[in-house]
Amino acid sequence: MANAKPTTQNPVGQTHSNLIRIIAIVLLALIVLVGLTILIIWLTIKPKKLVYSIDDGSIHNYNLSNANHLNATYNFILRAYNPNKKVSVYYDKVDIVVLYDDDTISRGTIDPFHQPKRNATRFKLNLASHDVSLREEVARDLKVERSSGRVEMVVNLRARIRFKVGAWKSRHYHMKVSCAPIMVHFSTSSKGFQRIICDVDF
Repeated sequence: MANAKPTTQNPVGQTHSNLIRIIAIVLLALIVLVGLTILIIWLTIKPKKLVYSIDDGSIHNYNLSNANHLNATYNFILRAYNPNKKVSVYYDKVDIVVLYDDDTISRGTIDPFHQPKRNATRFKLNLASHDVSLREEVARDLKVERSSGRVEMVVNLRARIRFKVGAWKSRHYHMKVSCAPIMVHFSTSSKGFQRIICDVDF
């Protein structure tokens, strides 16, 4: 008759396994709770979309060489409006690009800043083209538009922003702003500027 071997249990291993399970459940519950809190805050506040516009613009010191190298300065007034009553905005990085015929002719940045609730902030953008080489067809189009006294341009912004409600700050969002078409007059022109409302996407 065979002898049956007694089974042994490892209470230490079971305790360790239970502890890991409890920690995992607690962490999952905390993540869900934080996510729900953020969602409730966001839905309660219902932040409105930020509003951007180009309020003025002009071209100065224009020169296009026979080799199609462009030199010029561009002055724009950019208006950023935060219409929210309870939400302020942190701009941690803002890059600016000026385009003509889909070609980049100038780049710039705006220093990081904090925009309070229901605030309108204006920026004087002083940008420039320094010996920018243009394609033959682009240079030809620019010469034609130059003769009319104004040029159609595009100003694009890319920004990393955070929203702030009370003591809570959101994660970073990538915001894209496109201002087009902008009819920019040369400094010698007496014609008025047509304000442009920009498209804002996240």
